[in-house]
Amino acid sequence: MLICYDFDDDDTLPAVKAGADAYRALTVEFVRNRSRGAHAAVMSGFAASSFPYVLMYPADDDYNAAILDRMVERAKDGAEVVCASRFMPGGSMVGCPFLKALLVRVGNGALYYLARVPTRDATNGFRLFSRRVITKIPIESTEGFCYSIELLVKTHRRRWRIDEVPAHWFERRQGQSRFRIMRWLPAYMRWCLYAFFTTYWFNLVTNKVD
Repeated sequence: MLICYDFDDDDTLPAVKAGADAYRALTVEFVRNRSRGAHAAVMSGFAASSFPYVLMYPADDDYNAAILDRMVERAKDGAEVVCASRFMPGGSMVGCPFLKALLVRVGNGALYYLARVPTRDATNGFRLFSRRVITKIPIESTEGFCYSIELLVKTHRRRWRIDEVPAHWFERRQGQSRFRIMRWLPAYMRWCLYAFFTTYWFNLVTNKVD
């Protein structure tokens, strides 16, 4: 397990070390980020990882641990990306602000039903990637969690297998979220448009060949 942090006096570190007994059976490595922010943390984790699968698990998620084994099982069965989905049967999203909930639901619905991306939750950053995805697909994104939807739609363009499992999401009651919806929206829109374009371009080319 890799725990990525921004700086040495990050207040996450004492909390993690204080609860060391809870994960004594795990090998834990602390990875200092190359720069600051959510994107840098994930990229640092990817670079430090070496296993066949890489699972990005949010540090403030204390209610979805039970689905991790299922995600790994799907990957072992051949999935290149396994999405934790709030919007498939068995999943949920609770307490989300209205504007954010509206944008997330509309965007994910369009990607699933119109762009044919095979997950009902394309925007959730909680996701498992195969080593093949991490090493073969270049990441262009530089903001927040935009890398996640980028890898998803590029995997879809390659027609590699994508699976999903139901997950839950609860709006935090304490602390401040690092999700910057308006700041990251243009980057999200870029990859949504990419998904639409590549899906219909692929179908057009395939039909012409046939």
